[in-house]
Amino acid sequence: MKRILLTTVAFLAFTISNAQKKESKGGPVSEGKWLIEANTGFGSGVGSTRFELDSVDGDTAWNLGAEGGYFIIDNLALKLGLGYGDDGTSTAFAYKVGAKYYIIGKIPVEVSYNGASIKGASENPSYVGVQAGYALFLSDSVSLEPGIRYNNSLNDDLYKSALQVNIGFALHF
Repeated sequence: MKRILLTTVAFLAFTISNAQKKESKGGPVSEGKWLIEANTGFGSGVGSTRFELDSVDGDTAWNLGAEGGYFIIDNLALKLGLGYGDDGTSTAFAYKVGAKYYIIGKIPVEVSYNGASIKGASENPSYVGVQAGYALFLSDSVSLEPGIRYNNSLNDDLYKSALQVNIGFALHF
């Protein structure tokens, strides 16, 4: 766990310091820009790279996660997300790999593969998810992105498909 956290912190530190050296070009969703997101969500926490704190049947459940991406062309970012959580009975490491496209620079549409490695589980969940929403830019580098997501289960025998409502906060640099 410490190795995962240290690797994530090192990646973010490198990304931020590297981005500060480049000249700013174009808008917040332009080629060469970076994206860091923190999401909260309502609904199932499958493959969760979101922030969550909950109490279920007297057990405290929590999850920490974040996503990052790089705009390979204007409006299109390739993304990676990581998360870790504990629901009181088991722990899980979550991951997400995907692409996010901003239609007219304000309507984010995402397609991703996400899943989790659950300690002690006989089989781990994996999903293909689609998400759409709206990006409300509070400044040139910060956006609030409410959206809706559907995760289609790739192993329905143990895990069900799920609908989620998300509120994301994104940093563009």
